[in-house]
Amino acid sequence: MKPPRLIVLLSGGGRTLVNLAECISRGELNAEIALVISSRSTAKGIERARELGLCVETFRPRDFPSRQAFEEAQQARILEESPDLLLLAGYLLHFPVPTGFAGRVLNIHPALLPAHGGKGMYGDNVHAAVLEAGDKISGCTVHVVDEIYDNGPPVLQMEVPVLEGDTVDSLAARVFEAECRAYPEAVRRHADSLGMDAGRPRGPAKN
Repeated sequence: MKPPRLIVLLSGGGRTLVNLAECISRGELNAEIALVISSRSTAKGIERARELGLCVETFRPRDFPSRQAFEEAQQARILEESPDLLLLAGYLLHFPVPTGFAGRVLNIHPALLPAHGGKGMYGDNVHAAVLEAGDKISGCTVHVVDEIYDNGPPVLQMEVPVLEGDTVDSLAARVFEAECRAYPEAVRRHADSLGMDAGRPRGPAKN
């Protein structure tokens, strides 16, 4: 059975992309990254994708006459690759699920959804909200994408403690460590649930 073909979409630094690629290289995830799409021409993730030898292209709404034209062009490019799964990895635009891909788009969010999710809740905004709320536990959630921000069913959640004296940066670092374990594991689990072979037996993880 061929490994699942992945398209990774990003808007920023590309650390999640690098983690996924390294997991594939180490044999921890049986998958192939067919294409990387960036919503920003200046995203650090473009350089990192090229360093990994991956095909990367930029699709920006401003380069199209309308939002509909942008979405149609991006969807057409995605469909050309015949991917099995689409992975949002710090992709900051609303992403309409392409035709035929219901249940096959995953996103990772740096909190325990449904807490601290929704439009505008990404990156440091999320960690600041966790600290302001006085939460004792945070973490990350990998979920199936639907038409509403951070709304689809979870595939896997992983908790981390919020420590006394935490700053946005220290909490973000701890959550990202969890993300690096959670996303590849979630891809394996979800691919398996769809009848794909994404790799090695899975170890325990909070679900």
